[in-house]
Amino acid sequence: MQAKVVTVGLGYIGLPTSALIANSGIPVHGVDISQHVVDTINAGKIHIVEPELDKAVAQAVQDGFLKAGTTPVPADTYLIVVPTPFKGDHEPDISYVQAATEAVLPLLKEGDLYIIESTSPVGTTEKMMALIFARRPELEGKIYLAYCPERVLPGNVMYELVHNDRVIGGVNEESTQKAIDFYKQFVKGELHPTNARTAEMCKLTENSSRDVQIAFANELSLICDKAGINVWELIKLANKHPRVNILQPGCGVGGHCIAVDPYFIVSEFPLESRIIGKAREINNHKAFWVAEKIKEARKEFQLKNNKEPKIALMGMAFKPNIDDLRESPAKYIVQRVLQDANEEEYFIVEPNIHEHKIFKLTEYQEAIEKADIIAFLVAHKEFKGLDMSEEKILLDFCGVKN
Repeated sequence: MQAKVVTVGLGYIGLPTSALIANSGIPVHGVDISQHVVDTINAGKIHIVEPELDKAVAQAVQDGFLKAGTTPVPADTYLIVVPTPFKGDHEPDISYVQAATEAVLPLLKEGDLYIIESTSPVGTTEKMMALIFARRPELEGKIYLAYCPERVLPGNVMYELVHNDRVIGGVNEESTQKAIDFYKQFVKGELHPTNARTAEMCKLTENSSRDVQIAFANELSLICDKAGINVWELIKLANKHPRVNILQPGCGVGGHCIAVDPYFIVSEFPLESRIIGKAREINNHKAFWVAEKIKEARKEFQLKNNKEPKIALMGMAFKPNIDDLRESPAKYIVQRVLQDANEEEYFIVEPNIHEHKIFKLTEYQEAIEKADIIAFLVAHKEFKGLDMSEEKILLDFCGVKN
């Protein structure tokens, strides 16, 4: 079966998107640089944890609508779904997007649709268009180019890919319409047309807005700690106001979106993005502050009991109930606490992964039972409602007990 769609990148967004399109009866060829990832998918299995994804991939592969490889093949639509990492001081690096574009460049033909879904600085779609037409001038005015960011929540990706609204921005009106016609085949949410630059900025704006709101909650938690006030109770009461909706504080902000995307704006518009830049500082500082609080508790225990404590560090993912450790403040806190560890015994807990190449993991029940100090870093469902001895020192940084 000849591929109609090529997806470049089979990670947390690329694979679910590929499976969804394939299960809509459209043949998909997924591309990834990892042979392991390719082999896993071709066997009908998955390399990431995401509810319902295993069934979707197994079905698509079994029906012959999803295949994976390390190089692209000819198709009608090319989706770029690769990461956009940083270089230097939080400067976005679009080299992966460029490499993916160069990989499909020789295959492009008249009438094809090229879409970037990767989070990108404003102007990236236009840059890739210039690159394509510089190498393939005969395609100018003959292909369609658009930007369409994903806006899904890890842990609920398969549902949200179908039901969330999408913003679709082409480099011209014909490209926008062509991309809308493509997404219409498998998205039930509303499709909102715009231009490529606005679509790029929309993605960055959504996550920067969340970052600023979380920074307010995290700043409140620092103030309340100093004032001797329970921040969880305070927020619950403040939110009784009909026009107030304060988010919950945590250990910082993680993940490959909210902790990253604001830097795309700050690096391009440093003078104008003062609140956005400060929110990033506050949320990064919160993780440092949490690590210091754990170290203080450790020191107090040593002085009071004249022995080293056993410490449970509960959770390493960037948010509850997922296995994703990218940009995770909890992982940073674990590393920071262990950096100057002495004779204490540590139990590192992450119920959503079985093993970690650096840290030895412990089952949460064992950690709770053996530890003197229990630090909740992520509000995983397993940690809610646990019975704990009153003698234990409890540090709840994410509202597990509230």
